[in-house]
Amino acid sequence: MGGVGGSVGLIGAGGNGGYGGNGGTATFSGMGLPGGGDGGIGGGGGNGGLLQGNGGSGGNGGNGGLGVGKANPGGDGGMGGAGGGAGLIGSGGVGGNGGNGVLGTLTPGNGGNGGAGGHARLIGNPAVGGNGGNGGNSGTGGIGGNGGAGGNAAVIGNGAAGGAGGTGGLNPATGVQGGGGNGGQGGDAVLVGDGGTGGAGGFGNPVGTGGVGGRRGSLFGAPGPAGADG
Repeated sequence: MGGVGGSVGLIGAGGNGGYGGNGGTATFSGMGLPGGGDGGIGGGGGNGGLLQGNGGSGGNGGNGGLGVGKANPGGDGGMGGAGGGAGLIGSGGVGGNGGNGVLGTLTPGNGGNGGAGGHARLIGNPAVGGNGGNGGNSGTGGIGGNGGAGGNAAVIGNGAAGGAGGTGGLNPATGVQGGGGNGGQGGDAVLVGDGGTGGAGGFGNPVGTGGVGGRRGSLFGAPGPAGADG
């Protein structure tokens, strides 16, 4: 797992989360042995200072490891880390992207989910959610990861968009494709503002569903539109 970004006290930006390491490769040809390792989870971004500061970005999830031996499955991609929250003044950190699933001899790995975007608090912008990773290209095709949710708005402002779902893996020998990941939910507005747009669903068989739009502000605003299906 990637390291978590440090949070700060009153004023200053939160640190970025670290990258989740890639999974190891499985090369032994025996049956029933472990496949490629799963990618590590990205570290979460640190929170900005309580008074002022931006949240750190979430780290990206690592990619799965190859499963190249007989019947060794490919590893799944790791989940992206969540973006850090902002201070009273500042913007949220972007959610990390999910790692990609990797092909195995028979069974592919699935894509990791994207991390959620960081929220705003008083003055500033929320951040978009990370995108889901793609599925591995073997067997029936790995499933794409889901997009992360968009961050919620400050007291006045719009919610952020959700991340897109990953693409389902495609077996080049058979043309069979795995399902696409679902889009992330759009962030909510609080008082005055529009809800964020839902993330687009990933392409695949079946296609991923677009994310739900965020809620409108309680005084004024429009609900966010749903994301397009893959």
